[in-house]
Amino acid sequence: MTSQPRNFLEIDDLTPAELVDVLRLSMSGQLPPLLEGRSCALVFEKPSARTRHSVEMAVVQLRGHPLVIRPEEIQLGVRESIADIARTFGCYHSVVGLRVFSHQMLAEFAKASPVPVVNLLSDQAHPLQALADLLTLAQEWKLTPADMPAGFAGRKVAYIGAANNVARSLALGCAMMGVEFCISCPPAYGFKSEDIALSVLACQSDPPACYSETDPAVAVKGADAVYTDVWASMGEEDEAAQRREDFAGYTVTTEFMWQAAPEAIFLHCLPAHRGEEVSAEVLEGPRSRVWRQAENRMHTARGLLAWLMGARP
Repeated sequence: MTSQPRNFLEIDDLTPAELVDVLRLSMSGQLPPLLEGRSCALVFEKPSARTRHSVEMAVVQLRGHPLVIRPEEIQLGVRESIADIARTFGCYHSVVGLRVFSHQMLAEFAKASPVPVVNLLSDQAHPLQALADLLTLAQEWKLTPADMPAGFAGRKVAYIGAANNVARSLALGCAMMGVEFCISCPPAYGFKSEDIALSVLACQSDPPACYSETDPAVAVKGADAVYTDVWASMGEEDEAAQRREDFAGYTVTTEFMWQAAPEAIFLHCLPAHRGEEVSAEVLEGPRSRVWRQAENRMHTARGLLAWLMGARP
């Protein structure tokens, strides 16, 4: 009987120890050509800048061949069932990555796939971004592979914005590494009760690893990193005007950064709307690490793919 492949649909598909292994591999500049002579299918229902470039380059760096597939080419669940496409792709490719609107579709694809499936983004999760965020924090805090995970403990990340897919994956990753995660947003935009995995992780520590604070000025106090994202994500454009009104006062400004820890950094998954969720002064300022984050998308994608192909640090 063929064993079920390891998938990466959310960051807690890894154990904390496995997450550390992926981060350690991501720090390595010398990985074997584990995808040599192999291909990786990359399905993009949503447009992409960082995800496509970073994952394609990660595959190339492992000597593999990335094949980008647009939705109209396969029409997931329309021309053929999702399960049939998953099995077909398994005949040709060693890994399949999908950037989709529906996490349910992603899970259905992964259930049928004979090869590992990687979530490149869904409406529920963005675990590749969380990997890059954790690597960026590790670099900023000067953690070596030997320092992890202990070196993460006692730190704080303040997330100012809606509890979206980026926030959810980052909160889980922080909880797994012992990092305090405080989210600040209007009550209607917080985590929902169905975020069971997050709730379970949050309850494993005292005080809780993940909690909310409506006042952003309070949330950022003492934070080692201040993080934000756009107020209206892809697919929420029709809510943009209402969200701008609801999030008035939540813009990450220089004044907010002054309330954080003296060496606090600013993070943003990009794209950014200057003057909305973050001021231009913060985004372009000396505390900003957003371009390092963007670069780390490639390094952590490479580390994850290597791990899925059997590499261990």
